[in-house]
Amino acid sequence: MEVVEMVLVGKVNKNLVSLINLAGGTAVGLCGKDARLITARPSPNAAALGFVGEVARVDATAYNINADTAAGEIAAAVGAEKLLLLTDVSGILADRNDPGSLVKEIDISGVRQMVSDGQVAGGMIPKVECCVRALAQGVHTASIIDGRVPHSLLLEILTDEGTGTMITG
Repeated sequence: MEVVEMVLVGKVNKNLVSLINLAGGTAVGLCGKDARLITARPSPNAAALGFVGEVARVDATAYNINADTAAGEIAAAVGAEKLLLLTDVSGILADRNDPGSLVKEIDISGVRQMVSDGQVAGGMIPKVECCVRALAQGVHTASIIDGRVPHSLLLEILTDEGTGTMITG
């Protein structure tokens, strides 16, 4: 865990912040330990998974928390209007084998049904679960978008069409 933390906080975080700042943005790098921003507890499967945890309360123990889950909890805590999760697919697909089957908008019950039916699977499940949890805690909308698409954040925020899948309450 110590090496993972050193690489993510000391190298990846700093490089990402530097690239954002060089591109004209204003970024500050934080990790969950900074100012006790995020606290964790061991996951119920911790014995099998190692240092995998869930957002919980304030303490200084380091756990590997899913970044999407952390983003959802932060969005809810700060009263965000919208949660945006970036990934390497266009969003939720009606057919996982058809990249052209993007679901543009869906509500909580619809996305839960897609998970239940097996249409949403694998790494998309934690993203969907975090969106549903954020919505339940007061975030108005949550979107899963392809971060590889140029200007995907701006397109999602500033256009009516967006770029990925928007989940609503």
